[in-house]
Amino acid sequence: MPAGLCLYTHARPAGLRFCPSQGSPLLLFSAQIIAILSVLLLAFGYLRNEPHDVSARLFFVIALGIVCYLINGMSMAHVEPALRIDVSGWGAVLNLGINAIPGLFMLYCHRVFQDGRRAPWPLFALLALQLLLDHLNFRSYRPSPFLFVQADSSLMQFLLGPIPDFIQLSLAVLALYWSVRGWSSDLVESRRLLRWLVVTVQGGLILLVVFLENYLLSSASASYGHVQKLIVYVISASSVLTLLMLMKFDYVAAGKVIRKVTPFVPDEHAEDAMQSEVKRFNKVFKEGRVYREHGLTIANLALKVDLPEYRLRALINKHLGYRNFNALLHEYRIEDASQMLADRSQRHLPVLTIALTVGYQSITPFNNAFRQMKGVTPTEFRKRALQESALGQAPAQATPQRQ
Repeated sequence: MPAGLCLYTHARPAGLRFCPSQGSPLLLFSAQIIAILSVLLLAFGYLRNEPHDVSARLFFVIALGIVCYLINGMSMAHVEPALRIDVSGWGAVLNLGINAIPGLFMLYCHRVFQDGRRAPWPLFALLALQLLLDHLNFRSYRPSPFLFVQADSSLMQFLLGPIPDFIQLSLAVLALYWSVRGWSSDLVESRRLLRWLVVTVQGGLILLVVFLENYLLSSASASYGHVQKLIVYVISASSVLTLLMLMKFDYVAAGKVIRKVTPFVPDEHAEDAMQSEVKRFNKVFKEGRVYREHGLTIANLALKVDLPEYRLRALINKHLGYRNFNALLHEYRIEDASQMLADRSQRHLPVLTIALTVGYQSITPFNNAFRQMKGVTPTEFRKRALQESALGQAPAQATPQRQ
């Protein structure tokens, strides 16, 4: 994924801001054009390589939102009149594109860094509500023949001002949360680096613009023009640098490394040194059942296997086919628990005891992981397994889901 691009601002109607003309108008105009072209090139390239991937489509729409922000900035009062463009006929479209950025960025981070899991549906409803309130706020300034909103009461001003601002801030914070969550257990080194780029560059820029535009700076502030120029320069520089990086590294790999599980490499085809490490891992992790240890981290496992942490990450990722350490733990723990639940000699053991035995610290994460992998609750699985065992049949086993 091309990193360092996404920003956010709470859109206000174009042409209502005023700042005195500052700096070099031609330099600012050039930076805006370069930023627009660079962002579009990145978006089209990403979408072309992954046309059916949801994250590529989300990134494309985010890029369009960034372009809306840049075009809207070219219409502001602080822009030199000779270089200023008229966007009065596109105000509602630009407003929608700009205000959609934080929510789309949040969905993008969830899609990329949470291994394709579906985002919770309330987040979609929250984003839709925010966009509706922002549009109503826009129409309170720029009425159309179809809609005019009067913000003539304290309640209406509260609904159209602080509420959407707070929602946007919350969505931006959630985006950072999805980026940071699971970083330590991520086995794909390129994606671990991507998380930091998203947090430091994209997330930092998003939060900076949120506070500056919504909470610190007034549109009539004398320093607003300086802030606008700085944001444009940062977008232009980051997008150009990303393009240069992708010219050096494989563009296709930049997208695929985020989502694809590393192809499984059978042990017999691994290098001799790697085969030795795989055997050592199997002895400790599988035969020694070290996965049952509560709070086991990849750093602790590396010490037990006597391997550098980066080597252990590569081993699990490339030769076992996992891209997340927690997914590895869940699979082995759930398979272990399944055998215990299906064992008639252990039918007296409570489900909680089995969950604690295989490495879980409480019943809730165990039940959630078990249901996700097996499609039924532990209690239902035990009941079916014991019934099938009584009839002389092997209990049905669902295929584990690697992540």
